Amino acid sequence: MSLRKFGALALGFAMSLAGAAPATGAANVALERSGNTFHKAVCAHNQPFGRARCFAHVVTDSAGRIKTFQPTGRPNFGFTGYTPADLRAAYRITGSGSSSYTVAIVDAYGYPNAEADLAVYRAKYSLPPCTTANGCFRKVNQSGVEGSYPATDVGWDQEQALDLDMVSAACPGCHILLVQGTDALVSNLAAAVNTAAAQHANAISNSYGLAESTGLSAYDSSYNHPGIAVTVSTGDSGYGVQFPANSAWVTAVGGTSLSKASNTRGWSETVWSGAGSGCSAITAKPTWQNDGLCARRTVADVSAVADPNTGASVYGPTSSTATGWMIIGGTSLSSPFIAGVYGVNGGAATYGSDPYAHTSALFDVTSGNNGRSCGRTYLCTGAVGYDGPTGLGTPNGATAF
Repeated sequence: MSLRKFGALALGFAMSLAGAAPATGAANVALERSGNTFHKAVCAHNQPFGRARCFAHVVTDSAGRIKTFQPTGRPNFGFTGYTPADLRAAYRITGSGSSSYTVAIVDAYGYPNAEADLAVYRAKYSLPPCTTANGCFRKVNQSGVEGSYPATDVGWDQEQALDLDMVSAACPGCHILLVQGTDALVSNLAAAVNTAAAQHANAISNSYGLAESTGLSAYDSSYNHPGIAVTVSTGDSGYGVQFPANSAWVTAVGGTSLSKASNTRGWSETVWSGAGSGCSAITAKPTWQNDGLCARRTVADVSAVADPNTGASVYGPTSSTATGWMIIGGTSLSSPFIAGVYGVNGGAATYGSDPYAHTSALFDVTSGNNGRSCGRTYLCTGAVGYDGPTGLGTPNGATAF
């Protein structure tokens, strides 16, 4: 699926359209297109150095207004996003995980309605309640305190809604810990990751990043937590390596376009054109990686659906004053989903090495590309076996995790 960017679109204008909510989030976000679907990043590109951006993309109309829908009755437009049942069927996830496994989500800024919005999503799709009262859900700030939460940001709140819903879809029995960084500075997000580990999380999902740089090396150790599965989105701008996905201590999660098909699996996948990939200029190659062109760390390790054109149904804020159902994609979808798959499998992780020892339990993605600046090599093009945009492939059950 091709990804085309349109001119900068000022967000936050008030327009009324049936089935569409006013665009929200950071100003001057470019409208993009994947297939016949318009979408936009919920976190603006071109952040100052040291400040990360999230990688969620919300589906819009051609004017950039967020498309909303009601999941009951007749939808006001066609595809309304994949449900937990769809995603679990596509990736043959049969287990539900257990309360002994906690998936942490690290994001920036506060999200006051996180628990309430999550309850709507889980109730709609008949997932068991995950609340503070039953011990399933906890929310803390980057210091691990319940209370004194950061200021809110609509775009990052949409990111958090996506993350919570995708962990729930993959591992409905897992406990969830939401750790909110004070803002999007890498220093604060890295501190939040350490807090998640200190709070006994078994997996930690990170759906954000910025271009790799030696200036970020001081934060790499915050993602080194033996036994904990640390998943990181590879990005949403195509070929190119992001931090912290370039870390040797994490599972870097790329992205695909997922469609129903009349084959044995019932689904087909190609590379999503926005998925990040490439050869790190900084990080030494992990011992479990062995690919031909890259002498250092190669991104990604594995992948899952990320294309907004084949995105997921999500419930969360559509503006600073409204909440509703949206379709959201980006590798911000794939990272928390894979963290949930780790939860279904259970047990301790050995950094990102586990999938490399279980390649038969992955669906190989062999077509599509995320950019031609790498000479159409496997670093940016789907290929038999390992490739950059999708890594070793997508889950075929939970065994590889």
